[in-house]
Amino acid sequence: MAEMKFTLPGSETVTLTGQTIDKLIRVGDGDAALLYLYILKTQGRSTSSEAAIALDKSKGWIASAMAVLSRLGLVHLDDDLDTKTGSAGASVHPPEPPSEQQRQFTESEVAHEILTGTDFSVVVDETQRRLGKQLSSDELLRLFGIYETLRLPPEVILQLITHCINESRITGDGRAPSIRYIEKAAYTWEREGLFTLERAEEYLKGLEARKSIRGEIKIALQIRGREFSATEKRYVDDWISMGFDAEAIAIAYDRTVIKTGKLTWKYIDSIINNWHSKGLHSAQQILEKDGWQKRNEANQAAWAGANKRGEPSREEMDRMQKLLNKIKEE
Repeated sequence: MAEMKFTLPGSETVTLTGQTIDKLIRVGDGDAALLYLYILKTQGRSTSSEAAIALDKSKGWIASAMAVLSRLGLVHLDDDLDTKTGSAGASVHPPEPPSEQQRQFTESEVAHEILTGTDFSVVVDETQRRLGKQLSSDELLRLFGIYETLRLPPEVILQLITHCINESRITGDGRAPSIRYIEKAAYTWEREGLFTLERAEEYLKGLEARKSIRGEIKIALQIRGREFSATEKRYVDDWISMGFDAEAIAIAYDRTVIKTGKLTWKYIDSIINNWHSKGLHSAQQILEKDGWQKRNEANQAAWAGANKRGEPSREEMDRMQKLLNKIKEE
């Protein structure tokens, strides 16, 4: 088996982001997660033999785990073998998005797949039926790229197409999605490790749950008659990923309006990030442990006391009036 060398680009610091953690959790492959941690620990400067020794695993185990990481987009495998060392390079960075250079299939290849009745021919027939049209040569090439390059199973591809159609009906003008749109979504599914129907269905349930929470948050933020902008959606999705629900965000919104007089996204985001750093995510935790309510009540009491002290009493008003009358008489 060819020696594999893992090399990180440059000497930059590598951070294990929440998105990377989510990918590893979703794919549910402990071997891949273990190998990824080892690659980060060694800053990618390790061979498959060294990794096998350090992790007490076989080279076959390393190769299998590496394939999963490559599929998730967490590493990039270089297929060119070094003739001197017999090593294949791998670097930790996501794959490039689909481009013309990556599609090296020919129309004759696609025609052969269709005419010989392979699984791809079934995908083509069902895709055309669901989209309600005949696919052009370019569209067939793109669809074949999804099938052959990304290695998504036929049933997953069809589930993907159904999802894209539903999304277009909800957010678009009701027309069927383009193959380009489906292709971009396919690369996302590939990076998320959705290679079984069960994983795809679980992923879609998660998307639906997120949409529902977004709707609740929109109500909490008093936004009506429009959708979130792209920037607003990024804020909201970050808050959801941190574990905040609509009730907690409603508290942050209320405090933001009290302080600034309006919905200020950066201000509300600072409140939420402060809670997150303290481990406060539910409305109950925030109200019990944040301390803002007590500080606010104390400030209000102090303000009220200052006003009370600054306002003359009725007795003082009568005394002042008598003094003024006496001055007039003199």
